[in-house]
Amino acid sequence: MSTCVITGAASGIGAGLARQAASLGMNLVLADWDEAGLTNLASSLPVETLAMPTDVRDDAAVQALAAAAFDRFGAVDLVFNNAGVLSSGLSWEIDAATWQRSLDINIGGVVNVIRAFVPRLIAADRPARIVNTSSLGGFLTSPFMSPYSATKFAIVSISEALAAELAAIDSKVQVSLLAPGPVKSAIMDEQAPAQTADFMDMLRGMNDENGMSPDELARIVFGAVERGEYWIIPHPEMLDAPLRKRTEMIVERASPTGSGLVTAEEP
Repeated sequence: MSTCVITGAASGIGAGLARQAASLGMNLVLADWDEAGLTNLASSLPVETLAMPTDVRDDAAVQALAAAAFDRFGAVDLVFNNAGVLSSGLSWEIDAATWQRSLDINIGGVVNVIRAFVPRLIAADRPARIVNTSSLGGFLTSPFMSPYSATKFAIVSISEALAAELAAIDSKVQVSLLAPGPVKSAIMDEQAPAQTADFMDMLRGMNDENGMSPDELARIVFGAVERGEYWIIPHPEMLDAPLRKRTEMIVERASPTGSGLVTAEEP
């Protein structure tokens, strides 16, 4: 692999992936709406890097990103579809703009990257991989983070469908789903409304204490990519037992109890 594209690259998971790719000598195409953070990261990496400020909600901007990546490097081997946001609140009190922002970035952004890059990857007729970032929250619901849960569940579905479609046309392009648990990043830094401020403070504390570093996560991710794995689950100990319990709940038609990603308690 020689060229890697990363959205949401300026910080957190994306920056960790960029540093790991650079350590492997890959050319990099980095995208984020944080232009200053993107520039700082790009200047710190010892490889050829194209840094493009990009809002993944903007289809034309993502198409331009893909065109620039192929124009600059001739081919793309690995695409990390990683940009995302997390908002909290009571489902019925989260305002329409916040809901729409989550849908537009976490789902719309993923779809825009797929639409921009996958046709080019298919046309190149060479092995390549797109890695969509979901979360343990894409399998296990959480109270007070409904937009995040809904959009991360959607990424799980989109990724499975995409993988099946590429296999159906015998494409050399493959898919991975990345679903991390706690990682030290700024995704939880958005100001929470009063009703969920204590809940988010608790989550941030847990994340700061127990979260995996972005660089450690990146090493796990690149190892899984090298092995050709679809499911990239860096925190299996946090997923497997709760997912079995949730699946049993559905099969048995039991009512939800809030025993998903985070146990429901009064915020």
